[in-house]
Amino acid sequence: MGVLRIVGLMLAVAGGVLLYTGLQAKDSLTERATELVTGRNTEQTTLYVAGGGAALVGGVLLALFGGGKGRR
Repeated sequence: MGVLRIVGLMLAVAGGVLLYTGLQAKDSLTERATELVTGRNTEQTTLYVAGGGAALVGGVLLALFGGGKGRR
């Protein structure tokens, strides 16, 4: 297994953790109160969800397609 695939797996796991954390934060009482008053989620929760989703997708793609045939 190549180094890029290992990095991709690590990135996918970290992205999954961030995405899960962001989705759990959306259900918190303070987040719901903020959404009720302002009409949108807090910036931190939005960054967790967006960053986690992007890292998850990027990590999966890197794990699948990274480290292909290189120069030897």
